[in-house]
Amino acid sequence: MATQKKKRKRDIEKNYPAKQFVKKLRRLADCIEQGQRFQIQVAGERIGIPSTAVINIEHERGDSSEEVEFQLKWSLEK
Repeated sequence: MATQKKKRKRDIEKNYPAKQFVKKLRRLADCIEQGQRFQIQVAGERIGIPSTAVINIEHERGDSSEEVEFQLKWSLEK
């Protein structure tokens, strides 16, 4: 049985040019529609998002800015 390496905690925010962001969103949308796992690389780390991930949209408003986040959340297998 293979042992899984423990992953370090991470909180990264990465900016992308509009064209690159759109390509990633299209790939994500295709995977969601087809019920497939989504693979993405963010700041040098490859991440696999299972098809069972919970999808939500979050909106925050402050005094001087607003934010919309498209989120995918899933539990890590132990």
